[in-house]
Amino acid sequence: MRHSLPPILREPRIYPRGPRPRRPAWILVPYDRLTDEQWMVLSIYLPRSARGRPCDQRARMDAIFRVAATEGAWRDLPAAYGKGSSVARHFQRLTHAGLWERLLTALAASPPGSVLREMEGLICRAARRAIRMRGLGLIALARRLDLLRALPGPPWMVADPDLSQIIRRLPVAQRFRHWRRDKGATLEFLRGLKSLHSLAGGRRYLSRAVREAWL
Repeated sequence: MRHSLPPILREPRIYPRGPRPRRPAWILVPYDRLTDEQWMVLSIYLPRSARGRPCDQRARMDAIFRVAATEGAWRDLPAAYGKGSSVARHFQRLTHAGLWERLLTALAASPPGSVLREMEGLICRAARRAIRMRGLGLIALARRLDLLRALPGPPWMVADPDLSQIIRRLPVAQRFRHWRRDKGATLEFLRGLKSLHSLAGGRRYLSRAVREAWL
């Protein structure tokens, strides 16, 4: 005997149309507008000649750090900080001028309690966004300086260019020359090599939840 479904399950489901509502851009690290002392130190590392229209550099850096404090898009920038697209273009110009490499290097050399150390969270999170344009070079620099907060996720999920160079120097050909003598050891070597390759390559995609959790 076939049991009939209740009416609520027999009715066709109706799904809402249109784009999904955007997630709110929560502030994940302490943020406030730059103080005079912070701006004085930060301005030392800004490029002297920047392309584009003249603008208020301090206001633009305030806006960049405001977005960097979240995982939101540039379009989520509050109107009080300016137009998101204009701030994004300014960020791109600063990134191509090497600003974040200079700031990370100076940050690593700064003693505890210094002005740059007070801004470490914001600088590292802004550098994360610059990785999309600067690539593996900026990732390698953050690892070498031990500024892991500048990585887009946990270190074991992010590519490691230095580890890739170490793998290239391993005596793989010499190991396989006499693989028949000890097949078990060779298989163990292959498993270890596979694990190293996975660590060196990192995850192809990091979810937003992972990026938000990595502060």
